[in-house]
Amino acid sequence: MDPTDSPSPSSPSPTSPGTAVPSAAVPSTADGADASARRYATGRQYELRRGEALAVVTELAAGLRLYSRAGVQLTESYGDAEISPGATGITLAPWANRVEDGVWHLNGKKQQLDITEVSRNNASHGLLRNASYSLVDESEFSVTLEAAVFPQHGYPFLLRHRVRYELDGGLGLAVRQTLVNDSQDPAPFVLGAHPYLRLGEVPSEELTVEVGGRTRLVTDARLIPRSTEPVGGDFDLRAGRLAGDLDLDCAYTDLDFDDGGVARSTLRTPDGRSVSLWQDANCRYVHVFVTDNFPGRTKAVALEPMTGPANAFNSGDGLRWLLPGESFSMDWGITAALGS
Repeated sequence: MDPTDSPSPSSPSPTSPGTAVPSAAVPSTADGADASARRYATGRQYELRRGEALAVVTELAAGLRLYSRAGVQLTESYGDAEISPGATGITLAPWANRVEDGVWHLNGKKQQLDITEVSRNNASHGLLRNASYSLVDESEFSVTLEAAVFPQHGYPFLLRHRVRYELDGGLGLAVRQTLVNDSQDPAPFVLGAHPYLRLGEVPSEELTVEVGGRTRLVTDARLIPRSTEPVGGDFDLRAGRLAGDLDLDCAYTDLDFDDGGVARSTLRTPDGRSVSLWQDANCRYVHVFVTDNFPGRTKAVALEPMTGPANAFNSGDGLRWLLPGESFSMDWGITAALGS
């Protein structure tokens, strides 16, 4: 199924918050049965509507399956029977990106995480990628989901990851991810998210990618950072580069934060329309992934807010520790300028 074959952003039918995506927002079933009873590979679907804005959030990985405005799809999506291709839209805890060989050390003792990126022998994208998140709270324009990270080999801590999605008054999407330490010991973590942005039916290769990062992380063949350097050449996205000319899987830091403590990374059309990822000052890194391997798309662009980079459990870069009973939050979101 084409990844854009998803809940339609133009469906006008109302729905109560927190319900499965209604029949008007998904293809009808062959036998005419109520599509609200339909089963989804990503579990329960939470639909938020505000004015012309629509967001669909999934039970699996507290993922963002769709965000659109005025019928313009602003994130990549996927079909009902699919899990998110390329990790599109999922949230990441208690680490984002990779841990080399799945190995790190706690108080001098080796910790071995499961290898989930077999091709590079890394532990990838945390422990909740295949987890079901429970409903904590819902309102007309927001939904909050939560899942536990249970103590296990390689990560002996008990945490809760809470994710709140809201359509704000300006019809932008705001996301808050909060990690709570229910353990009796300090726990290391990196938080992140993995949205892919787009601008309706404009081929992503025709979009300009703008990222205000002054430093990039230089990685080896397994995408583990080994050093940093000032951006330059093909890696300098500050003035914008055409996505069609890029083949990137690279993290940036030293971001340009405005007076409100927000940094933005933007995709822009030739006629000036744009969609932007914003992230707060707790997210000092953004990972840019431009790929020609997204189903149904010749190019796709992921802009990933992160509190730390790949392999932070070993390098210590961006790594934070939560004390027992302590919580930490990061905020990010998506806005768009679509013209008249």
